[in-house]
This record gives sequence, structure tokens and C-alpha cells, in this order.
Amino acid sequence: MQPIVIRYPEGPVEAVVEADALDAALDLNRVMVRGPLFGVAAQDVGEAPRWRVVVAVEAGCPQQARDSLNSLFWFRAKDEAQNAVERRALLAAVARLERERVDELTVLGTRYRVVRAEEYAGLGRDGIEQPRPTDPEPAVPDWERGSRGARIDDGLVLDPEAPVTPAQAAERLALRDLDYAGARYPEDVCSDSRQALTTHPDVMLLPPVFRVVEKDGAGGTQGWKVGSGVHVSAHEARRSLDFALAWFEPRRRGLIPWDTDDWTVDARTVAAAGGDPAAEELAEYVQAADRLRTERANRLEVRGTVYQICRARRLLRWGPDGPEGPRPSDTNSHPPAPIHPHLDEDGNVHFDHENDET
Repeated sequence: MQPIVIRYPEGPVEAVVEADALDAALDLNRVMVRGPLFGVAAQDVGEAPRWRVVVAVEAGCPQQARDSLNSLFWFRAKDEAQNAVERRALLAAVARLERERVDELTVLGTRYRVVRAEEYAGLGRDGIEQPRPTDPEPAVPDWERGSRGARIDDGLVLDPEAPVTPAQAAERLALRDLDYAGARYPEDVCSDSRQALTTHPDVMLLPPVFRVVEKDGAGGTQGWKVGSGVHVSAHEARRSLDFALAWFEPRRRGLIPWDTDDWTVDARTVAAAGGDPAAEELAEYVQAADRLRTERANRLEVRGTVYQICRARRLLRWGPDGPEGPRPSDTNSHPPAPIHPHLDEDGNVHFDHENDET
């Protein structure tokens, strides 16, 4: 096993973050495992044992990560290749990814690997962990639906030799033996999980991500289900929930017609216009969405459904050759297939309709 190098917090900001993590560790007595997430890491010549994340570890299955790698190579061939030799190497990788379930390949001297992380959340007296006071929040929240915030794992370097704080070290040690067990998991899933403890005995903690989770208000501590994708910050998760409450849910429940062409029409605009028979119900969604904006709320209930911003964590197993890849029991949502138009060695894009007979 890789020895863990401890470093102590530097400066008051890091000290507060560390104290926050220790408080959370005292409150959270269990973990709830959601399942795996996948991304892609790359290692350049001479950079071992470090890897850098080139596709965020957020995909729900290995094939989605492979498709993202396919796109990364295709656009590099189209926009960045310096000559035909580079373009041919990139397009050869694209061709393999279009027909094979490739989890590792070397292109232009760089190793690329589909990597697997376990997503989990802490459980304590108040249920699933919510955002911590020291998790970053924007000084001026941006609620525009078309704007883009920071990207998950942008510029993230995976370095097993990097020093960690005492709280991070304690969490890594506590989770080294985490594996699947119990009747709810198929035997091949449990077997692969047990084997990973030997092949990849160390763990690395990735930066936290944030999700919306939801449940029936009468469900007690059980019945939580995922209500959004992963987000880089609690604010981005709230913005996703704001859209769900003000736009999606009113349409799903028939309060606003699906065929409303104007994208800006939501519960706020309809409720403000008045005269709608569903105005009272719409007003509940508006009030809940407004709470997100004014209070930075992390938990609220609307018409019998509880919504919560969940602070999720990701654990990546690590072995002698680096991060763990997909397991045989991991499932794929779809097979490999071409996802971009044909690109020739000269950088010209050819669309299918160009070859149709007239």
C-alpha cells in the first residue's frame, strides 16, 4: 500500500475547512453508496505516478466516458493536429473507440485510461449530508439558465504521493476496505468489488460534487432518489433545482403546456400573469424556487416531495499501475458507435448526405 503523507493546514482558511471536515466526520456515522462514476485520465511520458483528468469523472457508465474520449480525439484531429501524422494517430484512436470497448490506449505518447470512482454520501443524525459551510459559494449567485459555471474536475491532477490533511487521511483510511456486500448486489458485482481491494488497495478522494436528491415527504429516512446530475458546486445544484421547480415540474404536472414555445415561460411568468386556474399550485413552486434564490436553501418541500442538495463524494481506487478502470460487472448503456461525421487525414469533414445519390 502507498504510504499516506500528512500535511497540516496552512493559513486560517485551510484551518477552518479542516475543522469543518472534522465536525462532519463526528456527525456522519454511515455512508450511502450510490454506485460508480466514470471519466478519463491521461498520463504523459515522465509524469508517473501522476495522472491528469481529461474527461470529468461524472459519467454513469463506462461507454459514456469512452464516447467523451472519442469526441476529445475527434476535435483534436479536426482543430489542433499540427500535421497529417498527428491527425492519423488521433483518427486511428477514434476508429477503435467507434467499434471496441477500449478502456486504455496510448495516442501520440500519452496514455489514456477510462477510470472508475465510487460515489457515496455521508449519513448522520439529520440524514444525507448537505453542503458544508466552507464549501465554495459565489459572492454573487448567477441564476441565468444559459450561463455555464466551472467544470467538474477541470485541471485536476491525481497524485498518489501528494500530502493530505489529517481529516483527508482519516477518511482515506476509513474507506480503504469499502466494498459491495448484501443481497441487493449481484454476486459478480460483489466479487469484482472484493477483488478490487487486492488489485487496487489504495484510495484517492476526488473533490466533492453536489446533486439534487428527492423523496416522498412521508418516506422517512428512506426512499431518496437522484433528482439531477452531478454539479461542481452547491449553487449549480440549486440552479438545477430552480429550473426543475419553475420550469420542468409545472410542465410535467400539466400546469403549463409542454408545447409552450417560449423557453422563458415558467411558473413565475404564468403566476405573475394571473387568471390561471392552477395559479395556487404554481405559486407553491414559485415560492419554493424563490427560497433557493434568497436563502440559499439546501432542503425544501413542495406538494409532498422533499428536495435536498446532497454533498456527494467520490472515491477512486488506486493500484501499482495507477487508477482503477471499469470492472467486468460494470454495465454499459449502449454499444460503441460512430458519433461524429467522417474526418479525413487532411482535416476535411464529410457528412453522410454528401455521398447520397441524387
